[in-house]
Amino acid sequence: MRQGTTIFLKLAIFILGIIILSLCVFLLPELANVAAKKNPEYAFLRFPILVGLYLTAIPFYLALYQGLKLLHFIEKKNAFSDIAVTSLGHIKICAITIFILYVIGIIVLVSQNALHPGIALSGAVIIFATLVISFFAAVLQELLRNALDIKEENDLTV
Repeated sequence: MRQGTTIFLKLAIFILGIIILSLCVFLLPELANVAAKKNPEYAFLRFPILVGLYLTAIPFYLALYQGLKLLHFIEKKNAFSDIAVTSLGHIKICAITIFILYVIGIIVLVSQNALHPGIALSGAVIIFATLVISFFAAVLQELLRNALDIKEENDLTV
């Protein structure tokens, strides 16, 4: 992989991280206040929902960090290593964690009769995306593990 490609991907990860951080700091509290004023009967859900959304930001940023580590390994020509397999495993776990947190959030909203169709659609998209990412990371992790095993066998026969 060329240096320009990894630099572009690193830049994309940084931009994505900045966008999500600005949304968490500025937009989410404002949206929670507007929703609480618009529907006072659901105002008690404002803080639990915010806490849940902020909790999902933690594994998101951990996954971004692991993605940066993978790109660094690729730049250093060390993509086929146990460390890269571990990073893919961490990304998979982060995606599964986000999936679980969103499923719990949707269940809580359904139990309170507070699930708006827009929120349900957004949650479904995030749930689907995290499932795809976790499966993709699991497949890549297994492929990389198999490639490492083959590399190890070849090193032993020489």
